[in-house]
Amino acid sequence: MAPSPPTRGRGPRAGEGSVTVTVLPIPPKRRILVVNDTQEILDLFRDILTDEGYEVSLCSYAFKDLAEVKRVMPDLVILDFLIGGEDHGWQMLQKPKMDRATRKLPVIICTAAINRVRELEGHLKEKGVGVVLKPFDIEDLLQAVNRAWTELVPEAVESGT
Repeated sequence: MAPSPPTRGRGPRAGEGSVTVTVLPIPPKRRILVVNDTQEILDLFRDILTDEGYEVSLCSYAFKDLAEVKRVMPDLVILDFLIGGEDHGWQMLQKPKMDRATRKLPVIICTAAINRVRELEGHLKEKGVGVVLKPFDIEDLLQAVNRAWTELVPEAVESGT
């Protein structure tokens, strides 16, 4: 920024003065891993979440280990309970919670398996897991994602998971 030219015999006039510009670093985008076996659902999540400024990784299979999670290193996982018609959700939910590197990773279950969610409601709350039932309203999903950064992580930390 070039200095102002000197003034002759007068100070700044009313409304004139110096301007301080502070440049703040742009925080990195938060990364979300979405696990669902339906491509249309994955595409929908990608569109919604990237429009909100998130970096989105998609996974169309039930992960047997944490290799995919550790490869992506997401800030949040959104997963379906039923993958390929089978109930893989509880197993996929437990794996990150048992590993030191991913223990505090917030998770949101997004599923149409209402009865299964009801069966596990107490465990899900204890683990600090958010739930969005399908079909869902986009605003409900976005609120759950925003809550994940503020509410789900502290609950999981307090409960020792």
